Amino acid sequence: MLQELLPGGVFAFMLVFARIGAAMMLLPGFGEAFVSPRVRLGMALVVSFAMAPMVVGGLPPLPEGPFAALAIIATEIGVGLFLGGAARLILASLHVAGSTIAFQAGLGFAQVFDPAQGVQGVLVATFLTLLGVTLVFATDMHLMLLRAAFDSYTLFPAAALPPFGDFAQLATESVASSFKLGVQLAAPFVFYGLAFNIGLGLIARLMPALPVFFIAVPAQILMAFALMALTLSAVSISFLNGFEEGMSPFLATRR
Repeated sequence: MLQELLPGGVFAFMLVFARIGAAMMLLPGFGEAFVSPRVRLGMALVVSFAMAPMVVGGLPPLPEGPFAALAIIATEIGVGLFLGGAARLILASLHVAGSTIAFQAGLGFAQVFDPAQGVQGVLVATFLTLLGVTLVFATDMHLMLLRAAFDSYTLFPAAALPPFGDFAQLATESVASSFKLGVQLAAPFVFYGLAFNIGLGLIARLMPALPVFFIAVPAQILMAFALMALTLSAVSISFLNGFEEGMSPFLATRR
């Protein structure tokens, strides 16, 4: 009866839209909180229309019962969310790096609304996150995200039971890699903060009457900004390399 009510072509497009639409809700740049839901929905429809003819050969036929169809659609949504969430975790490394830099620079209390996270965040983390999204599109790495969505039909065939063990392992590795990348990006500021605070402690011991706090805070912020100006290009390149490496497991043919 379901085959009489729903044509096979419509069901095939629904499967593609379920995976692509779920991924587009989380992919960096496409699924940001400041992007209108209508815009995200429109982009998902456009990408689904373009991708459906290329993947329709690997899609399952329309099942006989509605529950089987809903199960297949739910599986496709899960794969899309996993793909988008993995890319979002890589972008979160900039938030880790920005928070670490802010605390080392004495700007931990300078918080603004972070449009990428949708919550309050430190100023440096907001800046680096928006810079990362801009770099992804400026270097055409958003095409890698779309390619990963297309290659996901090779890695995770439609209607097949997802490899939950591999999903869990990859999610754990993605979280660890994201945190590691964030710490590596902020490494110069960690060493700077350590050296600065050790020097500050020595000055306080040698000159107890000197108001160290009022002198140190402006100098700490000024030197941190100077260090950021010197290392921003290297941080950007390292993030792009980490982003490409993090997305490579989702590509069927790696470069």
